[in-house]
Amino acid sequence: MPSPDVDPDFVALPRHRLADAALQRARDFGVEHADFRLERLRSQDLRLRDGALEGAHDGEQLGFAVRVIVDGTWGFAASVELSTESAVRTAEEAIRVAQVSAAISSERIELAAEPVYSDVTWVSSYAIDPLSVSVADKVARLAEWSNRLLARGPVAHVSAKLEQVVENKFYSDLAGTTTTQQRVRLHPQLEAHGTDEPTGRFDSMRTIAPPVGRGWEYLDGGYDWDDELAQIPDLLAEKLSVKSVDAGIFDLVIDPSNLWLTIHESIGHATELDRALGYEANYAGTSFATWDQLGTLQYGSPVMQVVGDRTVEHGLATIGYDDEGVQTQSWDIVRDGVLVGYQLDRRMAQLKGLGRSNGCAFADSPGHIPIQRMANVSLQPAEDGPDTDGLIAQVENGLYVIGDRSWSIDMQRFNFQFTGQRFYKIENGRLAGQVRDVAYQATTTDFWGSMEAVGGPQTWELAGAFNCGKAQPGQVAPVSHGCPSALFRSVRILNTQSEAGR
Repeated sequence: MPSPDVDPDFVALPRHRLADAALQRARDFGVEHADFRLERLRSQDLRLRDGALEGAHDGEQLGFAVRVIVDGTWGFAASVELSTESAVRTAEEAIRVAQVSAAISSERIELAAEPVYSDVTWVSSYAIDPLSVSVADKVARLAEWSNRLLARGPVAHVSAKLEQVVENKFYSDLAGTTTTQQRVRLHPQLEAHGTDEPTGRFDSMRTIAPPVGRGWEYLDGGYDWDDELAQIPDLLAEKLSVKSVDAGIFDLVIDPSNLWLTIHESIGHATELDRALGYEANYAGTSFATWDQLGTLQYGSPVMQVVGDRTVEHGLATIGYDDEGVQTQSWDIVRDGVLVGYQLDRRMAQLKGLGRSNGCAFADSPGHIPIQRMANVSLQPAEDGPDTDGLIAQVENGLYVIGDRSWSIDMQRFNFQFTGQRFYKIENGRLAGQVRDVAYQATTTDFWGSMEAVGGPQTWELAGAFNCGKAQPGQVAPVSHGCPSALFRSVRILNTQSEAGR
């Protein structure tokens, strides 16, 4: 089924008239570069507690921004008044910002060249706009799912949420590129909470269905919700009653529902070039994967193949053209275990003589300047690799990890630990029931260096998050990470209860 057209209400906005006014005013001042971005973000969040609606929020942001380079210095300004007079004033304000900032600018800003795309349109791959579905129908669906969980076993409480975003962007620049785009994303999640009376333990079990760049069809046959919801009460009951893990060294088979987050923190952030060069240090620090190691850093084992991808279907970071008018692409970041590429915007690409940007500029609202943001950074499967059971069969003493939970990583993206939703003991190539209180700990290069095998394409899945944070003032960005199941040898396992001093 083809995706819907761009929302006619957005198309009807005075996109071209505002852009023409702003860009002409910038041209009058002889700027080196100017771009105009009109953006509308519509969102809706629903939250239920024990099947009853606890909160609902509808939001909309609408405005535009003008970005310029004057004498090698950035200038930026934004407005919510959609008039040609405001567009002219905003362009003038951006120019004044650049002129004032020039006195403290330490290096000249130049942008990598990019072909011109004249009046192009892109719409993400989805069938049903989630905002077109009534709130009553959404609440009814989440309530019915919640009540299924509440009716079973140890489940005492259920929290449910549904986050939805419809994003429209119009971009135009002095070079002649003009793009109009629309993309949709949503994140449904349910979490069952329960207690074990004999031990007094309290714990929870969450769905592992990932957030996706899809529409309402994801909740209506696009995922096997019935199967997952049917399993959760029994999984939670087992988790509450099983023994705590014995700390030590174990082989791990990690499911994509957990491994995506390790990729995000230890590869995704570490290979943003602005971070590796020290231009970015907010939220997540800089990076151990510094520029001087490009082409030589042994990031992981030879089976490690990682790509940056802004084009994969249903990816949260997937878009047709980025917020600098760059057509999005897929490229190698790690090949045969060696660092071979970074994520780039036009400034970073030009700064290091890397040719074109690979399309990683993004602003999370019309009031924010585009910054270099993460692509869908994904670990590739082995073409003829085994299924997950085949990886488990190669382990005599280990753990199988499913679902993400908490994590910690240092400011160089190097020392880390991750937990998960559930952990299964592996004994002689077979699963032997759950254990609890597990965290795996490593350095980035040791961990990826211990990866002995990756699963085949049948194990590959996309997961991700809506809320990757970066910059100051802070911005959030949606991003997915695809990966297969993977086998890691001799990883340090901590007992989280012991580490907490209990």
